[in-house]
Amino acid sequence: MPVRSAGSLPELTPFTEWFWTAGSSGRLSIQRCDDCRTLVHPPVPICPVCRSRSWSPSQVSGRGTVVGFTVNSQPWSPDFTPPYVVANVAIEESADVRLTTNVVGCDPGDVHIGQQVAVRFEHHDDVWLPVFAPTGAPDLDIDVSPKLPAPRRPLTDDRFEHRAVLSGVGRSAIGRRLMRDPLSLAVDACLEAVADAGLTLDDIDGLSTYPGGIGMGMSEGGVTAVEEALRLHPTWINGGMELPGPGGSIIAAVQAVANGLCRHVLCFRTVWESTYAALGLRPTGGGRASGGSQWRAPFGAVSPANWIGMNANQYLHRYGATRELLGWIAVNARTNAGRNPDAIYRDPMTIDDYFAARPITSPFGLYDCDVPCDASIAVVVSDASVAGDLPHPAIRIDAVGTQIAERVSWEQGTITHEPQVLGQAAHLWTRTSLRPADVDLALLYDGFTFNAVSWLEGLGFCGLGEATDWLDGGRRIALDGELPVNPHGGQLSEGRTHGFGFLREAIVQLRGDAGERQVADARTAVVTSGGGTPSGVLLLQRDGA
Repeated sequence: MPVRSAGSLPELTPFTEWFWTAGSSGRLSIQRCDDCRTLVHPPVPICPVCRSRSWSPSQVSGRGTVVGFTVNSQPWSPDFTPPYVVANVAIEESADVRLTTNVVGCDPGDVHIGQQVAVRFEHHDDVWLPVFAPTGAPDLDIDVSPKLPAPRRPLTDDRFEHRAVLSGVGRSAIGRRLMRDPLSLAVDACLEAVADAGLTLDDIDGLSTYPGGIGMGMSEGGVTAVEEALRLHPTWINGGMELPGPGGSIIAAVQAVANGLCRHVLCFRTVWESTYAALGLRPTGGGRASGGSQWRAPFGAVSPANWIGMNANQYLHRYGATRELLGWIAVNARTNAGRNPDAIYRDPMTIDDYFAARPITSPFGLYDCDVPCDASIAVVVSDASVAGDLPHPAIRIDAVGTQIAERVSWEQGTITHEPQVLGQAAHLWTRTSLRPADVDLALLYDGFTFNAVSWLEGLGFCGLGEATDWLDGGRRIALDGELPVNPHGGQLSEGRTHGFGFLREAIVQLRGDAGERQVADARTAVVTSGGGTPSGVLLLQRDGA
């Protein structure tokens, strides 16, 4: 068996070693509560059902059912030779306990939802990786329909959202491999946003960003870097990943303004992934997979495309849809990008072009995936009292949706849609008297085409599983359709600005400044960001709408 690199093996700790070494006896072990006997995975120190702190590793049969899978064709890691299958397997004893794993012992094209499989172990160094092979038993249909609690109702009629407005927006240059310092992109966007709001830097008393100062071409350095460059001396700052999606930095800023801590908060988001890759930069480290990645990386599931692709295949199976559904999302994005002079990809694309693209990880091909780019976008959140004094129409925040109603997991909980979409979408409508029919355009996060489908259904524009018929061959989401979606081309064609591009487009559209791609009489827009990890939704309106 080939030797694995460290990054493709899990870190053994006193808390998880029992799981990764159980295969030495040829048996699969799962955490079991000693009191209520609930099986739990991944391991946690408390039973989620009875809250007991007493648990033990428990041997299980090792039999299971494939409830999600993706045939990966992309060479993400030298440890895995495409094509190979990443699968989500529900164990026989509890359909709510699932493992991200590999299906082996058959042709990748033979793997399918409902397939019965049994565990076998691959031994690497001091680790026994549980993988699964088909048993040949009849397929089993497991009900994995979303099970969500009712969203929490607001405690009062007061809405913090109504005490702030979006007053300014700015963007740096956007493109592939700009070869510019990401902090310079951030400064460009910030200065433009402040000027757009009719303010000076001296007026800014708050800074907010997502995801903070992380690497891999996904940040300019966070609040620390921008404050050091601009020397604003803010009274409040916010930056990190554990927010309601990239738009969570806007929501947090609205809360700070609404509660009187700040008057004008500068929010920003910078990416420079294409330059990062062109420079040959790599993440530091080289150790074994730890934290959440230890449950996925050892099986070659190293990209969100793999994790979301498994759910997309479950959706297609459960609702009888085909890849054509995803194709209309991609074609619509490219058609809209043709009217956007700043979009990275503007050449026309047909549904035939979509199907002809090289595969990435099923059901996703190249055009199902968003476009890494370099850009920075900034938005100013201001006290609502300044709305009448701005150089441009103020954009009001009618409501936000932030509730986590699902497991924060890629393979547990919701697997028929992108996780962390349905709960936040439902929560939005508890905080407003508006309904989906009142929305004039939708800015839907489209890191992958399936993400946008999940948001369409989660927000109630159509029922779960009904997107194929509702889209009507893409006509309903076109610029002149009933619900224009991503008029700028989204991340699929304009470029992956990681959520903030949707905010910028919403502001431009609601101001009536979108030029050739302007949605007629646009007054209300819904903006989503994130998914998988906690997400957020904003319902925006032009002042006076």
